[in-house]
Amino acid sequence: MNNGFQFLDIILFAMIAAFLILRLRSVLGRHKDSSEQQNENKSETFSVKRSNDNADSNVVSLPKTKSNKDGAEKETSAKTVLETGIYKIQTASSDFDPTEFLNGAQAAFEMIVQAFAKGDTDRLKTLLNDEVYNNFLQAIRSREAEKQTLENTLIRIVNCEILEADMVNGFANITIKIASEQINVTRSRDGDVVNGDPEKVSAVTDIWTFARDTSLQNPNWMLIATRSLD
Repeated sequence: MNNGFQFLDIILFAMIAAFLILRLRSVLGRHKDSSEQQNENKSETFSVKRSNDNADSNVVSLPKTKSNKDGAEKETSAKTVLETGIYKIQTASSDFDPTEFLNGAQAAFEMIVQAFAKGDTDRLKTLLNDEVYNNFLQAIRSREAEKQTLENTLIRIVNCEILEADMVNGFANITIKIASEQINVTRSRDGDVVNGDPEKVSAVTDIWTFARDTSLQNPNWMLIATRSLD
């Protein structure tokens, strides 16, 4: 009798063991599938990333490097030419200081612009060489012949920088770029606006060249050329 119960117990335990093994394989099987799916996802993500990296590399590698190099070389060359020109001027005139020059150039710019608007030829005569003075004088006389007046308001000088510097036949020549904000209005004899807008502030960029004879003790610079980018 006892042997019968023992036999049944063995069969029962064997069934339970078989059930547990099947359950365990089922769980392990699902974990394995999940792990394989994650590996596949990782592999796909890495592949896409590598693909993007290669695409970016193809776009920006050599061309960008070459462009930056060329730009840097041009900028360095421009600085070298400017620095060489300034050095030549300082050799000819030991008291020359670029910062002080720019401060003086801005003051001269304001005086010249205002003198031109007012038609102050006496002031302009002291600041301009003959050629530039004659051009300014012609414009003033033409304005006066039309009975017109020019109203100029220099709001501010935004930026002033040296573009070129050199020694030419004993003269120090310096070209500057002046960016300013101005209100310019031309009116008729009756006060009507002929040109410009009294309510509009305009951005104006001028390229002016000043010169000075370094053989003389006179420290004053003369305006020898003007042009505008506007």
